[in-house]
Amino acid sequence: MKKSHPIRRVLLASAATVSGIVLLLSLKPATDSSSASAQGAAQGAAAAQESPQGGTSAAGASTITGTATQTEYGVVQVRLTVANGKITKAEAIQAPKGGTSDQKTALSVPKLNQEVVATQSADITSVTGATYTSGGYIKSLQSAIDKLKTANAAAPSQSSAAAAPAAQAKTVTGDVATTMYGPVQVRITVANGKITKAEAVQAPSGGTSDQKTALAIPKLNQEAVAAGNANIDSVSTATYTSGGYKKSLQSALDKAGG
Repeated sequence: MKKSHPIRRVLLASAATVSGIVLLLSLKPATDSSSASAQGAAQGAAAAQESPQGGTSAAGASTITGTATQTEYGVVQVRLTVANGKITKAEAIQAPKGGTSDQKTALSVPKLNQEVVATQSADITSVTGATYTSGGYIKSLQSAIDKLKTANAAAPSQSSAAAAPAAQAKTVTGDVATTMYGPVQVRITVANGKITKAEAVQAPSGGTSDQKTALAIPKLNQEAVAAGNANIDSVSTATYTSGGYKKSLQSALDKAGG
C-alpha cells in the first residue's frame, strides 16, 4: 500500500482551510445584511406604534385642562383636546357625584361636551335641571380656552388661520355690581375692538332668583354682543339683575378701553 507523501497532506489541508474561509466570507455579508434589514424593520414598526403621552400626539393634537371650579354640589373640571386650532373633544374629568348629582351629571355633561365641539367656544347653553354643574363646567371651560389663547399668543401656529384671531382676543372681567338679590359680575371677550362674547360669572341665585337669572342672563349676553356696548335693554322680569349686569358690563368695557 502506497503511503501519502507528508507535503501532499499539508497542501491538501491548506487548500481545504482556504476553501472554508472563502465560503464563510461569501456567506457572512448576506447574513449581516438580512439581520440589519430585519432589525431596521422591527425598529420602524415599534416607532410607528409609539404614542406620546401627556403632550402633543403624532397627529398634532394637544390637551388643555381648565381650572377646577367649585360648585354647590361638587367640583367641575374640563379638559379639551385641540388639533389644528380646533377643539376636537371636550370632557369633564371632574363632576358632581353622589345622590341625585349622578343623574344630573350623566344628563348634562355629555350635552355640554357636544356643544363645546359644535360651537368651538364657551358660549354654550346651561342644561336645565343642572344649573350649578353647567355653570361650573362653563367656568372651567373658559379657563381652558384662555390657556389655549395664551399658548397661541406665545407660540403662534404656522398654518392655522384660527390661531391669529384667538391671539388677538382678550378677556376682561367687570367689577362686581351688588343688587338687592345678589352680586352680578360680567366677563367679556373682545377681539378687534368688538365684543365677541359676554357672560355672567356671578348672578343672583336661590329661590325665585334661579329662574330669573336663567331667563335674563342669556338674553343680556346676546344683547351685549349684538350692541357692542352697555346700552342694552333690561329684562322686564329681572330688573335688578339687568341693572347690575349693565353696570358690571360697563366697567368691563372701560377696562377693555371700549
